[in-house]
Amino acid sequence: MMNKIVTDIAKLEEIYGKPAPASVFKEVNYIHPVYRPFIESSPFVALATVGPEGMDVSPRGDQAGFLHIEDEKTLLLPDRKGNNRIDSLRNILHDNRVALLFLIPGIGETLRVNGRAEIIIDPEIRERFAYRNALPYSVLRITVDAVFFQCSRAILRSKLWDISTQLERSNLPSVGNILKEISKGDFDGADYDAKLPQRLKDNLY
Repeated sequence: MMNKIVTDIAKLEEIYGKPAPASVFKEVNYIHPVYRPFIESSPFVALATVGPEGMDVSPRGDQAGFLHIEDEKTLLLPDRKGNNRIDSLRNILHDNRVALLFLIPGIGETLRVNGRAEIIIDPEIRERFAYRNALPYSVLRITVDAVFFQCSRAILRSKLWDISTQLERSNLPSVGNILKEISKGDFDGADYDAKLPQRLKDNLY
């Protein structure tokens, strides 16, 4: 039997029903004071962008509070040293819509922010994010369109913060082994793995 595919909103709403009132009114178009602590306490955010070939999501992490609240409609997100693919930044130049998902270790609720971003290279703004004598290459200035919290069901179901569910890194392919396999043996994965810990330490910022 062929799987049935939902193709219209009416059918979708018939399946899921109406959202609870709280699920609707929790969304605001600015950074409400009750939402500020979630941003200020988060050391990790997933950044979603839209490019000409589709969507992308990229991790951003630093010490809690690394994403600054400029005002109730503006966030500043430093873009630090990475792999220089700059996928997110390329996408923003194509389509400035972004979405953020904030995670806080040990906390079930997450915070979602939708908005529009622009890439800032102003020296004074970059200086505000100086750390270990290093500046971010650029800063994303995000104009907020929507902010709301997500309940803890996904975190609880996944047991994300439950230490008993954490895997040993050795249970998964190493970064070097991934690169070796993808390159069909042309890449020296063992050498990459051996040097990776020190490279990360030296080039974190």
